[in-house]
Amino acid sequence: MLMMDSNALLQFLEQLGIHYQRHDHVAVYTSEQLRDVASPLAGVSTKNLFLRDKKGTRHFLLVLDDTKTLSLKTLAARLGTTTLSLGSPERLMTHLGVEPGAVSLLCLVNDPDHKVELLVDRDVWQAEMLQTHPLINTATLALSLADVKRFLQATGHTARVVDIEAS
Repeated sequence: MLMMDSNALLQFLEQLGIHYQRHDHVAVYTSEQLRDVASPLAGVSTKNLFLRDKKGTRHFLLVLDDTKTLSLKTLAARLGTTTLSLGSPERLMTHLGVEPGAVSLLCLVNDPDHKVELLVDRDVWQAEMLQTHPLINTATLALSLADVKRFLQATGHTARVVDIEAS
């Protein structure tokens, strides 16, 4: 399968009529590093985790407010699945076509077979705007929630909204 790169993704967003603001910055690999870049963009800054179950048969992309911490054990119980762990860089590249640090819900453009389940923190899902990487970790986009929903509809993905308690 041919994976989209950042430029192809931006063209795809434009074809869908999705508007965004863009902030270019140094490469970041964690949400904490992104906070240090001092983005001028509006919206919730998100943490994006590519997860797998113990057997590696189910894969999840979790999008949550980057100020929250997560208990993988609690999340696994809520999902009714086995132990969750971070997916390897190789598995991430195979399923979403990006390297660590560039994970975001926009990576779902590279999952046409819907093998990755999208989980979104309720606080993110209720925000007017959210920040997300465009398949690279040297830029961040701000998108309205309406445009995020339009993107998901175009890719055929459905968000499962989950409650992640604030720490």
